[in-house]
Amino acid sequence: MDCLSHADTALPTLYLHRWRAWLPERAGEGTSACVITDEKPAASSVPALLRRRLTPLGRAVCTLLGDMGAHERAAMPVLHASRHGDGHRPLDMLDTLFEGEPLSPARFGLSVHNAVLGVYSIAFGNHASMAALAAAGEEFEALLSEARGYLAEGHESIMLILTDSPVPDRYRIQTQAPQAPSAMLMELSLTPALDAVRLQARSVDNAESRGQTVTPPLLADWLMGRRDLITRTPALCWQATTEMATPHTG
Repeated sequence: MDCLSHADTALPTLYLHRWRAWLPERAGEGTSACVITDEKPAASSVPALLRRRLTPLGRAVCTLLGDMGAHERAAMPVLHASRHGDGHRPLDMLDTLFEGEPLSPARFGLSVHNAVLGVYSIAFGNHASMAALAAAGEEFEALLSEARGYLAEGHESIMLILTDSPVPDRYRIQTQAPQAPSAMLMELSLTPALDAVRLQARSVDNAESRGQTVTPPLLADWLMGRRDLITRTPALCWQATTEMATPHTG
């Protein structure tokens, strides 16, 4: 059987209208106004009974979605991709099962991959289409493929969320697990607009591709012009170019 590939992510051209990131490990560093670094984001728009159940990563996602006004655009789908979910929660439950202890239903409910989107949906009364993805280290590529499907069906724009979180040391593989949690939100469409960022890709050979796993810090650095972005499946080098106003000629 052929391996699933995200080979069509290069076309058509996508447009990035807004982005926000949560990068707590960069507190105290000079960074973009689009980046928040609070170790425990306020998530003030989430009711206290829900907010206290969220990890800092969950609070960050709800904060960023709230800042982006996703709940004010009921028709805009929201896609969330994360390799490990909400950090320790699902893996700690494996230890609980191994020890023969019963699982808490509430704890289980918050360990599933779409739990954070569920809390956000309840808190903001957002009933838009939402989906949670995992793709063995190719979450960003999967987000782009899924986003293209929604946009091809006629959705005006779509919100993508990429999150990453540490895992317990006993499960850690150094090249696969981050040292700090992080989150990135991007609003994409197929429609150019003033000050939108045009996203285009070209194929690269395997020698040029360094097998990057795309993470929120990498995406933020790329959008700030600090790093290149090369996705893995297939190997594509992405360019981000700001759309400029067309001069008026009379």
